[in-house]
Amino acid sequence: MTDKKIIFSNHAVKQMFLRDIDVEDVRFILNQGVIITEYPDDKPYSSKLLFAICNSRPLHLVCSENFDENTIIIITAYEPSGDTWENDFITRKK
Repeated sequence: MTDKKIIFSNHAVKQMFLRDIDVEDVRFILNQGVIITEYPDDKPYSSKLLFAICNSRPLHLVCSENFDENTIIIITAYEPSGDTWENDFITRKK
């Protein structure tokens, strides 16, 4: 996925800074992450939620792909909460 140009939304940049998530973490998740959920109806582009363990830390990444421009748009990145996610950080709690 990282052969595409990566664009960071303003929201993503702010949240990454606040959460101590760096660009290399994002690249790792894009390359090694597992797709948890896909959102095909999101606009202007479909999006997906990815998960990976980066430096012993579970992280989620929400991104979209603009296939016409060969870009990936990073929407946000965060460390999933145990209040919302099971211990695997892939399964939402009911």
